[in-house]
Amino acid sequence: MRERLPLWLQDRCEMRPRAVAAVGVVLLAAVGFAGQQYWSDRPRAVTVPAVVAPGAVPAAATAPAGAPAAGTGGVGGAARIVVDVSGKVRDPGVRRLPAGSRVEDALAAAGGVPPGTDTTGLNRARVLVDGEQVVVGAPAQPPPAAGAGGGVGSGPGAGLGPGPLSLGSATVAQLDGLPGVGPILAQHIVDFRTARGGFRSVEELRQVDGIGERRFADLRALVRP
Repeated sequence: MRERLPLWLQDRCEMRPRAVAAVGVVLLAAVGFAGQQYWSDRPRAVTVPAVVAPGAVPAAATAPAGAPAAGTGGVGGAARIVVDVSGKVRDPGVRRLPAGSRVEDALAAAGGVPPGTDTTGLNRARVLVDGEQVVVGAPAQPPPAAGAGGGVGSGPGAGLGPGPLSLGSATVAQLDGLPGVGPILAQHIVDFRTARGGFRSVEELRQVDGIGERRFADLRALVRP
């Protein structure tokens, strides 16, 4: 039957290998595209988010910065302590901190320590106790007993070791170790002592050039005539 057809029609009806390969590639591409569409449109499981009761807030979100978590100190992390930070800090004074705070937290609350301040005798990791005083820039003393109210010179880096420093015999280097006193102010104190023949009372320290009310308040308990 094929031999009876015209030659041009026989040539049209002939299936060449190249044409068969092209048709096969098109069919494979069509099958792959159909499979991809089916896979992307398949049903998927949806995870329902957990229901949070109105007003429920995680405990970590309500705790103040630096405060211990509930059950680790204080009453639910709400207890606070009061400490006096003085000496070579940028903003000395009384600070209220969360219970369980450390010396480092007290220094941060007082504005930090100026660069160059010697803090080698200060244990920044020690836990503070209520009512204590932290003096920066003075020789270290043993830490206060737990639960005891801190007085002047309690805690590492606070106080002056054996007792108040004598204004009548202290050297410039010794005076330089007092909180808020540098080498220039220490020399002023020595010059004042030389000109006046000594100190008759600690109150005379107010008359030294460079000592204001705040600095005198920091030094008053650390020195004697």
